[in-house]
Amino acid sequence: MRRRSSLPRLVIFGDPQKGPVAEAMREFAQFLQDKARIVGSCHISECRLEILRKSDFAVVLGGDGSIISAARYLSAARVPVIGVNFGRLGFLAEFSVAEFKDSFEDIVSGRARVERRMMLNCRVGPAAGRGRERFSSKAVNDVFITAGPPFRVIEMQIAVDGERLPSCVGDGLIVSTPTGSTAYNLSAGGPILAGSMEAMVITPICPHSLGFRPIVIDAASVVEIRCTRSNEGTAVSVDGQVSTGLSAGEVVSVARVRSSFLVVENPRRTRWDTLVTKLGWARRPRYATE
Repeated sequence: MRRRSSLPRLVIFGDPQKGPVAEAMREFAQFLQDKARIVGSCHISECRLEILRKSDFAVVLGGDGSIISAARYLSAARVPVIGVNFGRLGFLAEFSVAEFKDSFEDIVSGRARVERRMMLNCRVGPAAGRGRERFSSKAVNDVFITAGPPFRVIEMQIAVDGERLPSCVGDGLIVSTPTGSTAYNLSAGGPILAGSMEAMVITPICPHSLGFRPIVIDAASVVEIRCTRSNEGTAVSVDGQVSTGLSAGEVVSVARVRSSFLVVENPRRTRWDTLVTKLGWARRPRYATE
């Protein structure tokens, strides 16, 4: 048994307004009583940076959305995230409650792999040199522009590292991280990337062209998007959680940030298991003879 001073330090994130999560927070406190020191128990948006910096791990009780919200805070403190799934899919939330308990010693002893995931920063402002940015936010999954009401197609000029790409006319555009490649990007027809890769994906949303296909670019690139035709409700959204309206002529700049999101992988499954079991990737057709 470890000495008290050597116990791992954990911060637990969860929404106490959700019944199953509140019960789990109490259950976890009992389970961890002689195994770890809980330095904080926080709502996703209310944990101070000084508490995070005292932690060895953050246990997030919730779904993928909860983990994405927490990652914006945790990346600055470089705290690895253990995602315990209470949501519907749980792609980032890799552990069930039972798996977390079974794997706890592997996690705190360093036998479970901690994967580094790149993040993006989204900035919105006028064209270069014409004023200050008015919006900025980190993204774990993606930054996307959506046409919005009255739902006419919009037109976007795209540049990568200052080099112009063809304009995109359609319902919007997604700039995704490898982590986000299995989210909105996948639904829009983009490719699946390994989460640990360093790259970005640019994927059109319902483009008004059969030839406008998704592209994968270097993680060090800077993507700039300017709406030349927009709607009253056109907006830019970060991870589908933080958003702001977007007017014609404004520039959305997307680039990698220095901080990374650290996620503890479930040692009892691989990333391919997760793709197969949770997203149905490469599932065989149901043949008549079967």
